[in-house]
Amino acid sequence: MQHELRFGRRDARDLKRWPRKLSLRKRTGCSHEPPPECGMRSPEGRTRVILVILAAGIALMASPVGAQSASTMARVGVLLAGAPPDPLLEALRDGLHDLGYVEGQNLSLEVRYAEGKNDRLPALANELAQLKVDVLTAASTPAALAAKQATERIPIVFTLVGDPVGAGVVASLARPGGNLTGLSTLAAGLSGKRLELLREAVPKVRTVAMLWNSTNPGMVLRAREAEAAAKPLGVALTSIGVHDLDTFDTAFARITRDRPDALLILVDPFTRLHRKRIVEFAAQHHLPGIYEAREFVDAGGLMAYGPSIPYQERRAAVYIDKLLRGASPNDLPVEQPTEFELVINLKTAKALGLTIPQSVLIQANAVIQ
Repeated sequence: MQHELRFGRRDARDLKRWPRKLSLRKRTGCSHEPPPECGMRSPEGRTRVILVILAAGIALMASPVGAQSASTMARVGVLLAGAPPDPLLEALRDGLHDLGYVEGQNLSLEVRYAEGKNDRLPALANELAQLKVDVLTAASTPAALAAKQATERIPIVFTLVGDPVGAGVVASLARPGGNLTGLSTLAAGLSGKRLELLREAVPKVRTVAMLWNSTNPGMVLRAREAEAAAKPLGVALTSIGVHDLDTFDTAFARITRDRPDALLILVDPFTRLHRKRIVEFAAQHHLPGIYEAREFVDAGGLMAYGPSIPYQERRAAVYIDKLLRGASPNDLPVEQPTEFELVINLKTAKALGLTIPQSVLIQANAVIQ
């Protein structure tokens, strides 16, 4: 059994103000000089009208979707590059639920999975666009690009995009332009920090094999950043691209032949989908590895450092909520991560014959024992 040690709003509703003057003619059918049968000349009649107005106001204020009436069903399209069951979808659901959205009551989710095959994303994005959903959310760079090509009208919230500007998803982070905005995983110095942590945890590391999806345009910047960060640290980094099961076999054969000291795994939907296979290969060949996402450590990887992927999906719900209320994507800057988590699996360290230094353990947000 694994035991984990951890160290370490609902947004206010935009409430519409009631008009200062209410048309009694519209609400009661009365003229400005109501006849006696209208009941407006008596104090009792006026009290009844006021109570009706107050009850309507309370009902409107309790509505969970500010820009839509309580009877309106918000329709959200979800484009995922992975396969079900996907924890990203559950994180998104949790975020929407925290904001008052309940599936079947005021929320309908249209979910499409590419199951690790990026060439399926354009057709799935077009399918969601034809459904005329109110907002579309896309997780990963290929999914965001597919959604962008599918519609210029429907607002789009992207997540897990490494370089939104460089990949052509948005014009700028501050003013995205067009119908897209969302959250990026881009943060300066992350690749260097991962290699530093790996060297500190396993001092003997001099050669590292970097495994990444070379067909994902959003990963190119991260791969280049890692290569640039490795040189000053005295690490010889070998870049190995994968994009399907056949290239996995080729990549694993090369790693087995080259016998590097450790692995660096760049995470996108494809490598995430096959994380168990990657972690099992590392264990079989006695290779310590550092990953970009916690899910790999939960699966048995040694350590991970980076922004929380589930947190990004929960944050996407805030963007979706704002767009449903009528906000423009161009007025919502792309959010970059500011907090990162270091997760270490001591069970894996023991199996590898490693003792993680205290200087590394005290930096950890979570330790799996």
